Amino acid sequence: MRSMKLVGFAVMAALTFGQARAETLTDALVSAYRNSNLLDQNEALLRAADEDVAIAVSALRPVINFALSGQYANSVNKDLPLLSRGESFTAQAALTADLTIYDFGRTRLAIDASKETVLATREALVDLEQRVLITAVQAFVNVRLSSEIVFLRQSNVRLITQELRAAQDRFEVGEITRTDVALAESRLAQARANLASAEGDLMVAREAYKASVGAYPGNLAALPRSPATARNLDEARGVAVRTHPSLKQAQHQVTIAEINVARAKAGTRPTLTGRASSGLVDSNTSSVDFAGTNTLSLSFNQTLYAGGQLAAIYRRSLASQEAARSSLLQTTVNIEEDVGNAWANLLVAQAQIEATDRQIRAAQIAFDGLREEAKLGARTALDVLDAEQELLDAKVARATAEATRYLGVYSLLQTMGLLTVDHLQLGIPTYDPTAYYRAVKDAPSHTVQGKKLDRILKSIGDN
Repeated sequence: MRSMKLVGFAVMAALTFGQARAETLTDALVSAYRNSNLLDQNEALLRAADEDVAIAVSALRPVINFALSGQYANSVNKDLPLLSRGESFTAQAALTADLTIYDFGRTRLAIDASKETVLATREALVDLEQRVLITAVQAFVNVRLSSEIVFLRQSNVRLITQELRAAQDRFEVGEITRTDVALAESRLAQARANLASAEGDLMVAREAYKASVGAYPGNLAALPRSPATARNLDEARGVAVRTHPSLKQAQHQVTIAEINVARAKAGTRPTLTGRASSGLVDSNTSSVDFAGTNTLSLSFNQTLYAGGQLAAIYRRSLASQEAARSSLLQTTVNIEEDVGNAWANLLVAQAQIEATDRQIRAAQIAFDGLREEAKLGARTALDVLDAEQELLDAKVARATAEATRYLGVYSLLQTMGLLTVDHLQLGIPTYDPTAYYRAVKDAPSHTVQGKKLDRILKSIGDN
């Protein structure tokens, strides 16, 4: 109970005192972006996808191997009168290079598929960025809303306490009965229970804020002006179909599926490979100390029968292509539905704000009038308490509707694919998905390029 009182006191201070050091929504969004473990995880997954391109590129290059071996032999001939023993030592060194000369485009197609996978993974990262930011907005709005409701509940408790004292005074002079006093006591107990519930909701909201932003909220500033969105529903849907990362990701996945069909076809065709080798042999049993060999060879391989595996791979790629295309169509449907729902929620929230404004004005007039009439004995204490409760409910509904409308604007931006650090102009450096890709796309070895990669990874860690 003491902790809840402390929370309530902090809320009153935050809502009463100035906003000199207030934490803004922009601050919360920046912290959420910088402290997100999910973003760190998926940025690493994107770098892994970048390396898949390098792995695919490496298949176009020769594979060079060096082998060094030695052999010692000891032989004994028991057929001779005296034991004779022969010893020998042989050392071999070989250098080989293997290169795929022609494979009907399988390697090139594998590179193209890997590049499309990188692009799809980038879009998935953008979609995750949107989810991180909308969670931060929701956490910020919920803390402010919960704080405002706590403030209203505290005011309600104080007001009913005053009404109870007035009822007790009137009871002592015989103006009202004990029943009226009991009603006021009952409403005060209910108001305190509602306050405790509101303080609990605030504590939950603070924990959600910490999880999404990275620290508990301090003195939160007022909500800034809502960002601009579409002028109408059709415009919002048009932007979403063009820019939403989930839709772009699905488009890349269709391209990957089409490439895999071509790869499956190429998998039924032959492969031409070449090999060059050079070796040295040193044997102490030979009259020649060193013997060298140099060879060049070509091989032409064609699978004639694989138990139906190649045909099954091709049919599977066709089925995957059909599934990817259907997924793209369904993703489009889902995005358009999400935009429509977000737009409808905005309209509903705006209508609720207008309605609750009228409700508050009417409830305030009714409450003020009933309280004056009660002083003259024309109204009961229950009438006053009911009017006060209606006024409180209207204020809570107004605050909730405003929070819903504000969050709805950002939700609409998310469904349009525009809830990003760049679009919101948060003014912070963001993760560059192309820097690491440019460094590794040509499959560099651990030499000069390795130092460049070290610098890139260090900058990623610093950010």
